[in-house]
Amino acid sequence: MESVDSRDEEAPLVADSLQVLTPKNYTRDVHILSCAFLLIFLAYGAAQNLETTVNTEGNLGTISLGILYTSFTCFSLVASLVVRVLGSKNALILGTTGYWLFVAANLFPSWYTMVPASLYLGFAASIIWVGEGTYLTAAALSHASNHKLHEGTVIGSFNGEFWGMFASHQFVGNLITLAVLKDDKGGSTSGTTLLFIVFLGVITLGTILMCFLRKEEDKGEKETADASVNFYSYLVSLSKSITTLLADVRMLLIIPLFAYSGLQQAFVWAEFTKEIVTPALGVSGVGGAMAVYGAFDAIFLVELLLRWLYFSGF
Repeated sequence: MESVDSRDEEAPLVADSLQVLTPKNYTRDVHILSCAFLLIFLAYGAAQNLETTVNTEGNLGTISLGILYTSFTCFSLVASLVVRVLGSKNALILGTTGYWLFVAANLFPSWYTMVPASLYLGFAASIIWVGEGTYLTAAALSHASNHKLHEGTVIGSFNGEFWGMFASHQFVGNLITLAVLKDDKGGSTSGTTLLFIVFLGVITLGTILMCFLRKEEDKGEKETADASVNFYSYLVSLSKSITTLLADVRMLLIIPLFAYSGLQQAFVWAEFTKEIVTPALGVSGVGGAMAVYGAFDAIFLVELLLRWLYFSGF
């Protein structure tokens, strides 16, 4: 009888421990997502910095970047629809293929490889960023619900980790460029080929890592899976949303800031590397100069995030 009673007394302890483990912990997915984006964008960011320097014939590098971001702008209008149809995890994985193809096209740079790759990357970039925001927000809300935490606090914490890691991609990626091309002042084909092969391997690792994300099943995705998407209704809703935004004075006032940010990035990634860094330091110097740029960019971005979290009460 004493042994039976002792087993009965121990049973609730086992049940309690199992109950504690029941709620899903989504911090694992945030770690994976942050690391995957770091790997993908450290390779892409460093490759992008070299575009106008290594693909100079007919301004192929400059035109490719122009096509890329024009495509990105256009496809962003329908990116949310694509993400709702595919689901955020599938959209993230599909989005990585655009970055892989763009870097691969640099191994055989020509109008027949770079232009299609740039067009496709514009589409891939639009869905990967919408997918990232959707997935991260859904994971934060699920984590907050499972663990009885404040939603705003968890969203701020998850975004802080993601952007904190993402901020270092320029620094890390350009250090790789510097290391691979340090003895290649002229930017030989063999040196840049080896560099792009390394970047392909890094992006592949990031894509594989993305596959380990837990598939989100938020309400929006369930509704989309159950019902067919009415494209016409989506376009009507989209046009109304754009009209509403353009009628908002605050949005009109912030548009110049967006334009300035775009011009600043275009100057740094294209003209600064081509016309200032390369003549002075060579192609290998692009990696060193942009690594310094990336380090300070990361420092100030992290500081901005910390300030935002502090003043938001997170």
